[in-house]
Amino acid sequence: MPTSDVPERLYKSREPVFPRRVKGLFRSLKWWLMIVTLGIYYLSPWFRWDRGANLPDQAILIDLAERRFFFMWIEIWPHEFYFVAGLLIMAGLGLFLFTSALGRVWCGYACPQTVWTDLFILTERWIEGDRNARVRLWNAKWDGRKIRLRVFKWFVWAVISVATGGAWVFYFADAPTLLVELVTLNAHPVAYGTVAVLTSTTFLFGGIAREQICIYACPWPRIQAAMMDEDTITIAYREWRGEPRGRGKKRAGLGDCIDCSACVNVCPMGIDIRDGEQLECITCGLCIDACDEMMEKVGKPRGLVDYLALKDEAKERAGDNPVSIWKHILRARTIMYTALWSGVGIALLVMLFVRADIDLTVRPVRNPTFVTLADGSIRNTYDVGIRNKHGEETPFYFSITGSDGLMLELEGAKGVSVVAPADMEYKQRLYLIAPKGSSEATADRTTLRIWITDGVSGERAYKDAVFNGRGQ
Repeated sequence: MPTSDVPERLYKSREPVFPRRVKGLFRSLKWWLMIVTLGIYYLSPWFRWDRGANLPDQAILIDLAERRFFFMWIEIWPHEFYFVAGLLIMAGLGLFLFTSALGRVWCGYACPQTVWTDLFILTERWIEGDRNARVRLWNAKWDGRKIRLRVFKWFVWAVISVATGGAWVFYFADAPTLLVELVTLNAHPVAYGTVAVLTSTTFLFGGIAREQICIYACPWPRIQAAMMDEDTITIAYREWRGEPRGRGKKRAGLGDCIDCSACVNVCPMGIDIRDGEQLECITCGLCIDACDEMMEKVGKPRGLVDYLALKDEAKERAGDNPVSIWKHILRARTIMYTALWSGVGIALLVMLFVRADIDLTVRPVRNPTFVTLADGSIRNTYDVGIRNKHGEETPFYFSITGSDGLMLELEGAKGVSVVAPADMEYKQRLYLIAPKGSSEATADRTTLRIWITDGVSGERAYKDAVFNGRGQ
């Protein structure tokens, strides 16, 4: 048995991928989606929205200090986390739905890793040239030209990465103010740390790692197998039509595939779609554009590589007509996912529109349970929180029902009213006092209801509470 002094390599070294420029329907669709998604991400923090005196006038705002989220007229408070949970459930069901119907369209068109990788490849192609030029540059020895092009490319990537990290922190504070603070070096260290982390990860993931993130770091390629079946529409090679492949003018006995490798050269994952469905494929459609372009040049029908279902491939091979695309999409699994997704969405909308603009929390102070005052009356203490979701400060009036013998007092306030700041939770200590000898003072427990009334709109909110007496 032959031996060698060179240890066996257990892992294959990464082969860099240099996708070639391609034009076509799916490439244009990806360009438009890149513009839209990056535009939304970079520009959203700069849209203004009047939020009163206590908050930045920002349409989309994540208020970490108070654990709240603002989206135009929608406000999500900490106790309403079920809205966030519902949106996450909808996102998961949406991924299941689209994967079951159309394969990995999320990965191919809208995933942030795909979008930023596309942007980084675009700048690389602009600086270093198309595929052949980039391959030659990669294999060339380091000289002045190679260093100059690489440094310039990395500089552009760094600018894009800084913009990415900077755009993210703008969602958490007033964007114009934070921009000035960042430039003048007066921002909080957390802001600089966040920008640095996101800058480095964007540079690494979009510029250096690229397809390695999709293949090794992302769990979705492995989960998607459970979401797909023979009715799922995904990218495939019509082997029955293309094989046997071959080049040359004499094509007797050969299929339509001329073995030009155009589909391989444009693939951002560096795979050959003719080898069948693969974990690495993100179904971006670029191989379809490249193959259709070549088919037109050689006078063959388009669609050698195309979106189709496994069931259709078998029918076409047998000479039958494929199933209607809507029969693939509208089947039991996708209808179930659509129903679940719609049900969660409708439930969230109903809860959003029926919730009140004011809310009340009441926490009894039970240390001690009650206090006996000098005149013999019994006092209970409660910590009350008023959530004022209005954009302006609002007066609120307290009252109680369920007991006529109790007196209500507010700590630090005259009368039974307070003014709550806009978009804030106002804390107030409240006292309920039962006169000596009253039924509330002598009873063990008295149930009651504490109310607040909006002094502007008249809207009311309440919480049930218990008054603890001396007992017999």
